[in-house]
Amino acid sequence: MYPARAILLATLLMLPVIAAAQSPAPPARRPAPAAAVAAQPGGRITGIDVRGNQRIEADTIRSYMLVQVGDVADADRLDRSLRALFATGLFRDVEITPQGNRVQVTVTENPIVNRVAFEGNRRVSEDLLRGEALLRPRAVYTPAAAQGDRQRLLDLYARRGRFGARVEPKIIELDQNRVDVVYEIVEGDIALVSRINFVGNAAFSDGTLGEVVSTRESAWYRILSSSDIYEPERLALDRELLRRYYQRRGYADVQITGATAELSPDRTGFFLTYTINEGERYRFGAITVDSRVRGLEGSAIRPDIPITEGDQYDGEAVERATSALTDSLAVRGFPFAEVNPRVTRDAEARRVAIAFEITDGPRNFIERIEIAGNSRTQDRVIRREFRVAEGDPVNPTLVRRSRERLRALGYFSDVQISASPGSAADRVILNTQVQERATGEVSLGGGYSTDAGALADIGLRERNLLGTGIDARINALIGQRRRQLDFSVTDPQFLDRNLAAGIDLFAVQRNLLSIASYREERIGGSLRLGYEFNENLRQSVSYSLIQRRVFDVASDASRFIREQQGSTLLSQVSQTLTYDRRDDRIDPRSGYIVRLGTDLAGLGGDVSYLRTRIDGSFYVPLERYFGDRDYVLAVSGSAGRLDPFGDRDDRIVDRFFLGGDNLRGFAVGGAGPRDITTRDSLGGRILFTQTTELRFPLPVSADLGLTGRVFADVGLNYGLPSSVSGPEVRDSSSPRVGAGVGISWRSPIGLINIDLAQAVVKENYDRTQVFRFGFGTRF
Repeated sequence: MYPARAILLATLLMLPVIAAAQSPAPPARRPAPAAAVAAQPGGRITGIDVRGNQRIEADTIRSYMLVQVGDVADADRLDRSLRALFATGLFRDVEITPQGNRVQVTVTENPIVNRVAFEGNRRVSEDLLRGEALLRPRAVYTPAAAQGDRQRLLDLYARRGRFGARVEPKIIELDQNRVDVVYEIVEGDIALVSRINFVGNAAFSDGTLGEVVSTRESAWYRILSSSDIYEPERLALDRELLRRYYQRRGYADVQITGATAELSPDRTGFFLTYTINEGERYRFGAITVDSRVRGLEGSAIRPDIPITEGDQYDGEAVERATSALTDSLAVRGFPFAEVNPRVTRDAEARRVAIAFEITDGPRNFIERIEIAGNSRTQDRVIRREFRVAEGDPVNPTLVRRSRERLRALGYFSDVQISASPGSAADRVILNTQVQERATGEVSLGGGYSTDAGALADIGLRERNLLGTGIDARINALIGQRRRQLDFSVTDPQFLDRNLAAGIDLFAVQRNLLSIASYREERIGGSLRLGYEFNENLRQSVSYSLIQRRVFDVASDASRFIREQQGSTLLSQVSQTLTYDRRDDRIDPRSGYIVRLGTDLAGLGGDVSYLRTRIDGSFYVPLERYFGDRDYVLAVSGSAGRLDPFGDRDDRIVDRFFLGGDNLRGFAVGGAGPRDITTRDSLGGRILFTQTTELRFPLPVSADLGLTGRVFADVGLNYGLPSSVSGPEVRDSSSPRVGAGVGISWRSPIGLINIDLAQAVVKENYDRTQVFRFGFGTRF
């Protein structure tokens, strides 16, 4: 009886050992369940011996285990201790062996990383690669960590369009259980977008839609562009661009149902496909205002809606109308009113009726404005750009305008303003999160223009000096016919008030030998003070003290110019009043701007005069006629008058000159008063110019940055002192006209302007110029 039981018990105890012997060997460096065998079943562990450790203390190893001295020897807990030691990532191999009442732990430590190196990387810098890799010198090396770094490096290359990149981690074993980790990289070629397809489009061609999306098909002229590199994130942007494009053109029901990318078999190119369900084209139906605000009649604000019944439906126009109504309500004393457009489609008539519903919104006030993310820019510099203050009603339009002003500063790469609940139900905290960027600039530039010849300039600028918002710059320009050194400092909010104060110091030398047979030099400075009445109206006042010198006068120059040789001191007070309603100050497409400037000289100095100039520009978008927002009609004009007073006559350096940029088809100073004997331009006291220009896109890819224009310029320049007269002087008040065509190219190396113009109406003594060229860049 007993021997049988003993045999049965022995057999049961041997089953795990037999099973382990028959099972395949575990993979290298992977933990296998330990056969926890205690010498005495139910006995307690009297000691744990650690062997093989070099860097890690034995007590540290024991602390990772689930069994300790004094615990009952248990097969499951010994097995879990084995797994816990492997899970630390510190060991390449671990073995736990029970020996009587003691347990022996034998470990083989993972090596320490001596250095991490990269081989084969040419397109991605080593600094970027190191930033992605998690393995560092003195870190513990594990194969899993190396494979994780491999995948991160592959993802980095994929974000740069190199989907065919290969990365293999290699280790070089060193003494003292150390290794060098080397990532061998084959970067491969960039996977460019080979083709873009559109499915379901009938209203617009593939070529038209191809200009709408931000992704472009690869082409030789995109060598300096990244728009033809496939980026998965860009697909979502392209879908939104397509949707907005269709909605602006009347397709209210458009759906972009798909945007897919297929990688070519050789992994060098992508085929993109956008699937579009256009729907029907709509026009605006009835435009109504439903006011539910006490004391506000809907008919009173209906004229403020910039939408006309019968116009082609435009989803963005509805958004602009909503913002315009919100602004109008705030001005009328209803800051809490909310505007919600209610859209009703009539599919049969293809009309979209818009009812702007105005209701009383929650009466929320700004409890506090919190600012975060500005480690350098002072809080006051940010707060002064807000159009709302603590305690004001929450006005979404003014909050949005505050964010736009902060972005326009150029100090931040991103600005976000969000609202969170305050201390009471009607209190709101505005949380402003900014992300600062570098505001210092060192610029080198070069170019060529018909007027100044070849030129080069170097500049140093800090737009946010010490985080105070002060703009300081110094710039030097050297050209064939112009040399200039400038230094200026501007505080846009002097004394934290709505005052822009600045100082300018300059030295300018101009070569006018080809125009009027002399050289001119100006050395001086000015003090400036500017004030903004509102978002559109501003005024600046300045005082200038300038030493002017006319020198190097040609021996055969006009006698009226030889008389001007020498130096004069100009003491001048100036003001400029500007009213600006343009949609964009850099590239305007609609709106207008008007400036009135006056200069009063005579408070000291050698000359006395009043010089007045007014100029303006008006921009008319022609998108509704041509279907492209790049069609713009620009009409501009200027008028100036110089009136000397006292017993001092005006100088040639104070007069107006006509020709060149302000009258194409004529050379600089080529039209206006002239000494016909020497052909020297004398300048005039009266100036008038007018330009009508049509700007349009050229029938090439928009990525080339080419814009065409057709223009007509009109100008007149006349009026000389009575002392400048004689048979050799011509001073005609008849207008001159020039007309022509031009091209602007925003090339990878800078803006290039080319104009071909013909002097249509001129005097026989005028100097004409058919070709004008201007090029400049900074880097």
